[in-house]
Amino acid sequence: MNNSESWIFVALAAAILALVFAYIFFRQMMKKSEGTDAMKKIAEHVRKGAMSYIWQQYKVVVIVFVVLSLFFVYLAYGLEFQNKWVPFAFLTGGFFSGLAGFIGMKTATYASARTTNAARTSLDAGLKVAFRSGGVMGLVVVGLALLDVTVWYLVLNHFVEDADSGHKLMIITTTMLTFGMGASTQALFARVGGGIYTKAADVGADLVGKVEAGIPEDDPRNPATIADNVGDNVGDVAGMGADLYESYAGSILATMALGASAFLANESMQLRAVIAPMLIAAVGIVLSILGIYMVRTREGAGMGELLKSLGFGINVSSVLIALAAFGILYMLKLENWFWISMSVVVGLIVGVVIGKSTEYYTSHSFKPTRKVAESTGTGPATVIISGIGLGMLSTAIPVIAVVTGIILAFLFASGFDLGNLSMGLYGIGIAAVGMLSTLGITLASDAYGPIADNAGGNAEMCHLEPEVRQRTDALDALGNTTAATGKGFAIGSAALTALALLASYIEEIKIGLIRIGETVLEFADGDTIEVAKANIVDFMNYYNVSLMNPKVLAGMFLGSMMAFVFCGLTMNAVGRAAQQMVNEVRRQFREIVGIMEGKAEPDYERCVAISTKGAQREMILPASLAIAAPVLTGLIFGVPGVLGLLTGGLAAGFVLAIFMANAGGAWDNAKKYIEEGNYGGKGSDNHHAAVVGDTVGDPFKDTSGPSLNILIKLMSMVSIVMAGVTAAFSLL
Repeated sequence: MNNSESWIFVALAAAILALVFAYIFFRQMMKKSEGTDAMKKIAEHVRKGAMSYIWQQYKVVVIVFVVLSLFFVYLAYGLEFQNKWVPFAFLTGGFFSGLAGFIGMKTATYASARTTNAARTSLDAGLKVAFRSGGVMGLVVVGLALLDVTVWYLVLNHFVEDADSGHKLMIITTTMLTFGMGASTQALFARVGGGIYTKAADVGADLVGKVEAGIPEDDPRNPATIADNVGDNVGDVAGMGADLYESYAGSILATMALGASAFLANESMQLRAVIAPMLIAAVGIVLSILGIYMVRTREGAGMGELLKSLGFGINVSSVLIALAAFGILYMLKLENWFWISMSVVVGLIVGVVIGKSTEYYTSHSFKPTRKVAESTGTGPATVIISGIGLGMLSTAIPVIAVVTGIILAFLFASGFDLGNLSMGLYGIGIAAVGMLSTLGITLASDAYGPIADNAGGNAEMCHLEPEVRQRTDALDALGNTTAATGKGFAIGSAALTALALLASYIEEIKIGLIRIGETVLEFADGDTIEVAKANIVDFMNYYNVSLMNPKVLAGMFLGSMMAFVFCGLTMNAVGRAAQQMVNEVRRQFREIVGIMEGKAEPDYERCVAISTKGAQREMILPASLAIAAPVLTGLIFGVPGVLGLLTGGLAAGFVLAIFMANAGGAWDNAKKYIEEGNYGGKGSDNHHAAVVGDTVGDPFKDTSGPSLNILIKLMSMVSIVMAGVTAAFSLL
């Protein structure tokens, strides 16, 4: 093992450090009291419902994984279209993704009541418990992902036979990309299933409880309240954790593959380019831990101060990782290290811009969301119009930021040479790694949201003192904004990661052609080139990947369609499940005597069961479509069609996801702004109109919008895994 390769053990140590601190934060949280017997009882209901759902989901996912793994075994060992390690990599990716989501969800279900109890003491105490519990999710995700990446590298480096001219690292990195499909598949089920679950319960609870019965949010008389709180954990914690696990791992893996390609002619420099993203991620873990310890606030802090408290920890981590990137790449003596470091900085800046933009459009501290609240004066229709308009306008800044980031990252890494495609694409990949390098703390701020939401629910259901509910409401309102910011961050990172995966797909096509015995590319003019020596431009010319090729155009239309069809399926799924929930809550109000007087306890378990069954049934079709689309497109239209599909899906899905997340976040916080006493306060006509807007926004921001991140990346990952088949067969 040479000196450069020994740095991998630094990344491995950082992964273990993340898991150690996640355990420390978990143990610290578990030492806190859950409060009164009533608080413990509510928390146990939520915990039981969450565990029941997650095991039901994993039963479905296991069946899917067994079927797909057997298919990959046939492709690898029967047809020999794939590397023999692919089935195993696929399984480990899915396992670790699911494990990360499970640990984060379990932590959240234990943390919510403890956050409520801490809030009885002070706002700062509640913030620390919720945020550090969210930190468990963040650190488990980055720890397990980097552990998976480093261990797989060490295993493959030992077992893959030596190849000439740097092709060993090409084989290793493209093989490692395939475990991303396992992570993406698990993430899609977690995100879609959890999103359907939580929003079916949330919509049902709001429509019958707040709108029809006129009782407060999280009132214990509402049978859907427990299901709603369970949904926060299975959708916004387990689902988001699995989502960002595969983004984080995917960005590192894609950049490693692009580094192996960019420096193919220089084996020493190639190894350094492969190791660089792992080291940047490793330093990011250490700085995320530091940032988590910096988050604190004072009693009576408003929304602006709470945002600054979280922002301080995140911003300090981001600045330090930007500085560290220069040191890491200089120490590795990577060619053009200064400008590649600038690409890392670009990724961080784009992430911050997207976060600030989302904060501006969704926080009720700013004008846009207050305008949505103001529109409630003329009824629900104008609230819907105002929110949709805000969501559409809010796409401009993130799109411009990502476009600027792509161009700058490409130019910096390529030495300002647009023709140096391989190095430019490596720059885009490492910008994605930079954006996600502080995921340990940014995901903590996201997972904090549902913990704070559940804490508020516990305070309401247990009839705690008004000042406790005020504190939990402040934490919850902050959670709505951090969750919206996290969703914007997730889709922004998905855009850069998917672009890097798009380039990695070509590298996998190269490996696939060699595997099936195609060693020479023969062009239309009669020129030939060895497949092993061909670059991305050669493959683009060979497959005629241009806008004049109808196969590319067909793929682009199909990819754009996929984003909308996927959203339509998940929105309708929420609608159908919510209808069942509404009918059940109405039935209980009608048939169980004494519910409204607080003399009889609702049947919470029945509502949990409805959400669970609805989510399990409804998540199958969208997930299957996401997997089938790139396979069928490849079999019909070949490589040009797949590249068109991925391009169209990325462009449409990115903008649509930003729109849905921000519109939903604005509707939610407009309602919160009114509930704080503005425009008539709770129970007013304005409040009723805002509740309708929030109800419409629920599947926007928590089901369909976030699921698009995974759709974009899963289609890329499936295309990469199926590259050998696409290279061998296509009808057109």
